[in-house]
Amino acid sequence: MESIAWMAWTPPTAIFFAALASTLAVMTYLAAVYPEAERVGVLRIPTTRGDRLFVSLITAAVIHLLWIAFVGTDALASLPIGEDGFEISSLWLASGISLATAVLIFRTV
Repeated sequence: MESIAWMAWTPPTAIFFAALASTLAVMTYLAAVYPEAERVGVLRIPTTRGDRLFVSLITAAVIHLLWIAFVGTDALASLPIGEDGFEISSLWLASGISLATAVLIFRTV
């Protein structure tokens, strides 16, 4: 574990990597069981599920970077969990917006 000691392994970091790994696993399963068919959406270019996932991930990164730049990462609330408590960051709102945007991208693009 010394080789990854530089990484800040916090619960949000673990959640991010677990969600990304499970998303890739689900997309792989869907590609194997239900072959992809290109479709044309609002962009007027043919896209596959993988294309829409890529656009969703890039959009989520931009939303989070803009959120940090303009809103910040202040805590919204503090839960009495553990010795010091557990703070809920405003980044969870950005994550919710990103999730809603991803659903919109998968439905329309």
